[in-house]
Amino acid sequence: MTTIEELERDVWPDPGRDATSLVRRCVELRRKPLTEFTVEDLRIMLGQQIGVPALLPLALQVLLRDPLAEGDYYPGDLLANVLRLPEPAWSGLRAERERLRSVLAEFVAGLPFSGPDREPREPDRQLRDAIARFLGR
Repeated sequence: MTTIEELERDVWPDPGRDATSLVRRCVELRRKPLTEFTVEDLRIMLGQQIGVPALLPLALQVLLRDPLAEGDYYPGDLLANVLRLPEPAWSGLRAERERLRSVLAEFVAGLPFSGPDREPREPDRQLRDAIARFLGR
């Protein structure tokens, strides 16, 4: 059961009692076995750009099955954080990136352009824009 701390060979000290809940959670997640990560755990860590080389492949496995996989906030919150990652995060993941691009292109093509019959899991405008930017790269 490998953790980010083990992979990176970097043990972060326990945060002080004045640390934010986010800092405490990130330190905790660095010690959690990768096999136990949830969508929300991936969302948090990738949003903070912590453990990206280990976690991006896991997130992509989730997103290829369900582009709108949801952590604690909204449908597509994991995807939103993945699409915000800087270009170097994708180093060595060319094939996976192309698979995600293909899945997202198919996903967007199946979305209605507008209308009152909007499905509850349809991405909001910001996420649609982020997807369009990703597809345009």
